[in-house]
Amino acid sequence: MRALAWDPGRAMHEPVVLDEVNSDLERMSATDRVRWAVANLPGEHALSSSFGAQAAVSLHMVTRELPSLPVVLIDTGYLFPETYRFIDDLVEQLELNLKVYQPRVSPAWLEARHGRLWEQGLDGIDRYNEARKTEPMQRALRELGVHTWFAGLRRDQAETRSRIRPLEWRDGRWKVHPIFDWTDRQVFDYLRQHQLPYHPLWHEGYVSIGDWHTTRTLAEAGDVEATRFFGLKRECGIHGLED
Repeated sequence: MRALAWDPGRAMHEPVVLDEVNSDLERMSATDRVRWAVANLPGEHALSSSFGAQAAVSLHMVTRELPSLPVVLIDTGYLFPETYRFIDDLVEQLELNLKVYQPRVSPAWLEARHGRLWEQGLDGIDRYNEARKTEPMQRALRELGVHTWFAGLRRDQAETRSRIRPLEWRDGRWKVHPIFDWTDRQVFDYLRQHQLPYHPLWHEGYVSIGDWHTTRTLAEAGDVEATRFFGLKRECGIHGLED
């Protein structure tokens, strides 16, 4: 791994400096990107995970370098039963330091107040995501004092992710996407090499897995972009990406 000339203060405020660093990071392997981030970016560090279809890759890769790293899960209260069991299995297998954050009100209380927001069009879905996902994630980052946030986003997952870079300065902290340029084949090879599982619903045709009420199989949806939120949007708001 080649050392990069690195001035975080300049990179925060001068886009050209961040562009140069990203150009170097793009030529590194995903593992070397993690190692570089650990060596050069400020703590506290954390990794967010939805424990989705291919989540085991990032969970394994990043925690090999930072074994006690907090792994942040946002539990909306509406995850699939298979997801909760998958979380338990990976926590045990990888010895994860899991930090579970939940919305401020229960699912029952949410529905008593507002009904089923996810059935109330795009505005309802946006309100749901803000309350059940975005707010708990931002609270987690604040309470854990996170300055460097790892995430397993990949460019080929969705059109909204097609421009992500390995390193971003976002909302006052560094955000690292070690596998931003990986293909499904690279994910498959990594999982097989390290004897890691896909989410169990992957084998039933779910390629993107979120809450049970707004996730459909690829066969039901017709294309990947429509497998979440009835095709009305793709992103949930946690990562600050525009739809």
